[in-house]
Amino acid sequence: MPDRDLSALAETLLSAARKAGAEAADALVVDGTSVSIDVREGALEQAERSEGIDLGLRVLIGGRQACVSASDSRDETLAQMAERAVAMAREAPEDPYAGLADPEQLSERRDAEGLDLADPAPEPEPESLKADALAAEAAARAVAGVSQVQSASAAYGSRRIHLAATNGFAGGYARTDRQLSCVAISGEGLTMERDYDFDSRLYQADLRGAEEIGRTAGERAVARAGARKPPTGRFPVLFDERIASSLIGHLLQAVNGAAVARGSSWLLDSLGAQVLPEALDLWEEPHRPRTAGSRPFDAEGLPTARRSILRHGRLVDYTMDLATARKLGRQSTASAARGTGAPPSPAVSNVTLTQGEASRADLLRDMGTGLLVTSMIGSTINPNTGDYSRGASGHWVEKGEIAYPVNECTIAGNLRDMLGGLVPANDARAHLSRVVPSLLVEGLTLAGQ
Repeated sequence: MPDRDLSALAETLLSAARKAGAEAADALVVDGTSVSIDVREGALEQAERSEGIDLGLRVLIGGRQACVSASDSRDETLAQMAERAVAMAREAPEDPYAGLADPEQLSERRDAEGLDLADPAPEPEPESLKADALAAEAAARAVAGVSQVQSASAAYGSRRIHLAATNGFAGGYARTDRQLSCVAISGEGLTMERDYDFDSRLYQADLRGAEEIGRTAGERAVARAGARKPPTGRFPVLFDERIASSLIGHLLQAVNGAAVARGSSWLLDSLGAQVLPEALDLWEEPHRPRTAGSRPFDAEGLPTARRSILRHGRLVDYTMDLATARKLGRQSTASAARGTGAPPSPAVSNVTLTQGEASRADLLRDMGTGLLVTSMIGSTINPNTGDYSRGASGHWVEKGEIAYPVNECTIAGNLRDMLGGLVPANDARAHLSRVVPSLLVEGLTLAGQ
C-alpha cells in the first residue's frame, strides 16, 4: 500500500471545509491492511487481503453539524466531501451541545509513543498465517473425542489513524493486531457440541502458540460432550473468565453518558450510589502498553488518563464525550470515540476490575450446587430497569465439583442485584482490554428442564 501522508490529507479536508463555508470542522483519516487465512480439513478454505483508506469529515455551522465519509483520497473527492457536508449541515437541526473542544482542553500528546501499539516486525507472509491455522486445526483434531474442526483462522491487521481539527489539534498513531482462533466439535448429528479458543495480541511475539490454541479448543469441545439441560430453579452462577466481562459490559453501557442523557439507563441519577461491593473498584486505563483499547488521546483530541469509574463500589462518574458532558452539565471524561462516518460518542477504552483472592476452583467449591457458565447466546436486557435474561451453556456443579455439561438454559435476574453481590476470582488475564476475572453471582433464576 502506498505510504500516504495522512496528515496532509486531513489538512486538505479541513481547508476544503473552510472554503465551502464551514465555521469549524474535524477530519479523521484511517488507512490500513488486513490479511486473513481460513483452513478446513488440512487445506486452505479462504484467503482475504484488503488495503484501503477511509476519510471522515465533520463540519459545524453554528449549532448544526453533518458528517460525510469516503474511501477515495483524490483532491476532487475531498472537495466534494466538504461541499456535501456543508450543504447537509445547513439543513441539519440545531444542536446546542455540538462543537469542537476549546484549544486549552486539547491534549499536548499527539502520538502513541511509549504505548507499544504497533509491532515493528514485518507483516507476516500468508504462508506463515496458513501454517499457524493448520497447526491449530491439527492440534484440535488430535484431541480424542473431537469429531471435526469447524474452523481455524489466522489474521493480521495494521492501520494508521490521524485526527485533525480547526481548533488546532493534529495527531495520529499506528496500531497492529495478530489473531488466531480455532472452533472444534465433539459428537455427531444432534449430539454435536462446539467450543473454541482464541487469542488476539498487538505483537506477534505475544501471541499464544497455535498448538496450544487448537488443543484447548478440542479439549473444551470434548468436555461439553453429552450436554443436557440443568434443573430449573434459583441457584448461584459462576461466570467463567472468558465471558465474565459481559457483565461488566452491561454496567459500562448503563454508565455511558449517551444512555444517561437519553434517560434510558438503570443507573440514571446514580452518581455516588453503591453499584458493586465495597471492595471492588473499576478503572479505565487508556495508557496500558500493548493493549488493544489503549489510546493517547480521544476522538476529540482530549488527553486520556487513568480514571476511576467506580471507587469502593460507588459510581464516580459517567462516561462522556464533549456533547454528552455539556448536555449533562459535567466535564468530558475524554471518552470520545468515532468512526469516519459519524460524530463522536462516548466509549471506554481499557477497563480493570479489582480481582479477588480466591481461585475459580475455590469459588466452585464455595458455590456448592449451581451453574458454571462458559458461553452465552442472545441477550434481553431492559436498559431502564436492568432486568437481565440470556441463554447460557456450561457445566453443572454439585458439591463444589463439575458434574456434567449443560446447554439450552436461560439465566435471569436484575443487574442491580447481580452486580451488587459479585464475588470475583483471581484469574483475570492482564493483557486483555477488559481485565475481569471469573465472577460468582448468588441466586439467579435458571430455566432448564
